[in-house]
Amino acid sequence: MATETRTRTETMTPRQRVLAAINHEVPDRVPIDLGGNQTGIHKFAYRALVDHLGIEDDVRIMDAVQQLAEPCEALLQRLRVDTRYIAAGAATGFDGEVRLTERRGRLWHNLTDEFGVTWSMPDDQRLYMDVSHHPLADATIEEVEAYPFPRGDDPGRFVGLRQRALNVRNHTPYALVSGISGVIYETCWYMRGLEAWYVDLLMQPEFCEALLDKVLAFWMDWFRVFLDEVGDLVDVITVGDDLAGQEGPLFRPALYREIVKPRQKCLLQYIRSRTEAKIWYHTCGACHEYIPDLRDNGVDILNPVQISAKDMDPAALKERFGETMVFWGGAIDAQHILPVASPEDVRQHVRRHLKVFKPGGGYVFNNVHNIQAGVPPENVMAMYDAAYRFGFYG
Repeated sequence: MATETRTRTETMTPRQRVLAAINHEVPDRVPIDLGGNQTGIHKFAYRALVDHLGIEDDVRIMDAVQQLAEPCEALLQRLRVDTRYIAAGAATGFDGEVRLTERRGRLWHNLTDEFGVTWSMPDDQRLYMDVSHHPLADATIEEVEAYPFPRGDDPGRFVGLRQRALNVRNHTPYALVSGISGVIYETCWYMRGLEAWYVDLLMQPEFCEALLDKVLAFWMDWFRVFLDEVGDLVDVITVGDDLAGQEGPLFRPALYREIVKPRQKCLLQYIRSRTEAKIWYHTCGACHEYIPDLRDNGVDILNPVQISAKDMDPAALKERFGETMVFWGGAIDAQHILPVASPEDVRQHVRRHLKVFKPGGGYVFNNVHNIQAGVPPENVMAMYDAAYRFGFYG
């Protein structure tokens, strides 16, 4: 016990630490992350956490759909976070304002994104937004071809991006991570509707392919300019498409490999050809079956590592894939432990998982997905303090 509780000395900068871990080298301690679209913190949990710590900060929403807060620098430093995020913006002239409307006697917050998908959140709940309008719900292939898709390479998206990246690289010690991007498959069902999309996969896959190709073209254009701007500066590029649920794949793996995977691979191989940054892929759920496919696509890092899902045991994942896949997340059971356990149980849970994930590097610490509303701030602090205390090597 004395070895575990003694004061440790950091010998690396945060960026050096992250780079070592994602290159399967042993850093001084496990890197720690918070702040992205898929590894962030809900506004209510954030408000409770900064109040608990006595940090004065307003809640700034960085992701309206998930209602995620943008963490302030004081909190990131208190949690010993080794990453900082940058993100491109919206196209010139895009109206991303959230508007209030009344439907059936209830007040709603509505946001229509660049693809024409409307997201809505009830005013009496304010937890997150769900899709309330699918613009291609009744569309034909011909109407998909004629649909006014946004321009991925609109220059307004990237104004000031390089300077913000240079500020992180030249004036801070942190690893630089991009905001989430490259969402090909999920954008399609947002536009079509989830049930209709699954029916299409079986009954008219040619419709799915036409829509996938349109979304892929958007992201190819987007990444061409993004990589021109900051491909030499970012350390990690985050992409994502949820492929699995609690019990396994969301649809037949054969359909994924025939229809979806070729488009994902096209985009990811393009990214790999343009930058030395590692590619970080987000999919929730029991995704173990897809890990070889993701590696084949060009993925280096898996997030969020949902250890509560079927066949996602940390030891089994580390043994089978630990030499080729970096795990980013997987710190704690975010469904059954983090929201309800005692702080001491949280600490011990984190300690056990660190023992599994940290050997040989290849691991970055974070919660499994976002820290949700209602998670006690004491548990958040127990999680992050345990990551630091038990994350040292040697």
